[in-house]
Amino acid sequence: MSAIATHRPPVSRPHLATMGLIGSAMVAFGVFLSGFVISEPAPYEVFMAVQIPLWFLIGLKISRAVAPLLALLLLFNIGGMMSLTVMHDLEGAPLYIAVSIFLALSAVFYAAIIENDHRRLKIIFDAWVISAIITSTLGILGYFHAFPGAEVFTLYDRAKGAFQDPNVFGPFLIAPSLYLIHGLLTKSIAGAPFRAVGLLIITLGVFLSFSRAAWALFLFSAVALVFILLLKERTGVFRLRIFLLTLVAVVIMMGGLIGAMQSKKVADLFSTRAQLEQDYDAGHLGRFERHRIGFALSMEHPLGLGPMAFGKIYTEDEHNIWLKSLTTYGWLGFVTYIAMICWTLATGFHYLLRNRPWQPYLMIAWIVVVGHVGIGNVIDIDHWRHVYLLLGIIWGCRALEHNWQKNGAVPKPARRASHSQGLPYARSSHFID
Repeated sequence: MSAIATHRPPVSRPHLATMGLIGSAMVAFGVFLSGFVISEPAPYEVFMAVQIPLWFLIGLKISRAVAPLLALLLLFNIGGMMSLTVMHDLEGAPLYIAVSIFLALSAVFYAAIIENDHRRLKIIFDAWVISAIITSTLGILGYFHAFPGAEVFTLYDRAKGAFQDPNVFGPFLIAPSLYLIHGLLTKSIAGAPFRAVGLLIITLGVFLSFSRAAWALFLFSAVALVFILLLKERTGVFRLRIFLLTLVAVVIMMGGLIGAMQSKKVADLFSTRAQLEQDYDAGHLGRFERHRIGFALSMEHPLGLGPMAFGKIYTEDEHNIWLKSLTTYGWLGFVTYIAMICWTLATGFHYLLRNRPWQPYLMIAWIVVVGHVGIGNVIDIDHWRHVYLLLGIIWGCRALEHNWQKNGAVPKPARRASHSQGLPYARSSHFID
């Protein structure tokens, strides 16, 4: 009788699985909203401002592997706060730094949830692709005035989708386009038509943004992805597949672009934007002259000028992330930003070709971050939401690699938490083979 009384059947916890699904859906929805920033504060900020503290309240942790990213981003923003002390007019400046701090926390959040469960990487990229396809479609429809009021998705006759600026809209689309290209080159042929259609829509969105930085970023990223895949997979059959599929993809995309160029409006704007140097680049107080003046001015102001102060003086923003970090975040922010970028690129490169479940996501994020470092020479990227997502992906993969080396495999979620991919798990001695 006592034996019967003390026997306890396995306890079913369906509510944990439900919470896990809700948690995964929240992560996906947050990434999805990052493609819709037509006004500020955007829904993305509102939603993430609730989601981030909620996850940490229910047990999400910042590990030692992620802590350096947090420290660097905090130092970067301390530099921004110090720059406020030299400003005479603080209008809008505290809000600018508050947004910078929020975006920094979002990068740490993404790194932590990825370390918590590497399967969230697929959720993140799937949501990013859906968001990119929708916002690209809006930009395309707006560009061709497909319905009344569609011009809200354009600016200066350039597609901007659900963004405020075509120069942010275009680069936002690069990571999801690389994800689709990777799927076309490495996944089953069965899903190829869907990936091809999605890639064609996103590519047309990038083209119609008429952002030279986005064009260069797309070309660099696509070539780099194919090169790394050829370097990683050395079998003749795989290389032949890469070559053939790449050729088909290029033909399809070129066909779509040639079709778009049949429009005189598109052709004229393309011929103008395709010029390497525009009037506002090299003219009096143009982009490049402002860069020279700004760097010289920063030598005299170690704390910086303060957020948006440079633009008020010279009527245009810095359009250079290195100069931006000097003028807005001071020398402390400048040195910290360089250290963070170098550390991020070095750690991503170190783990780039290791055969891990998260390797494709790390590869895509690393390539796109390298590209963003390049275009940062001609544009400010310190408030681009997707850049902080990319930083979080790389540092999350870094943490996963540290755990892999320490434990020999991928940690399995502890039973007392959940076996789903939505909830944080405690460290345990169980592993997935």
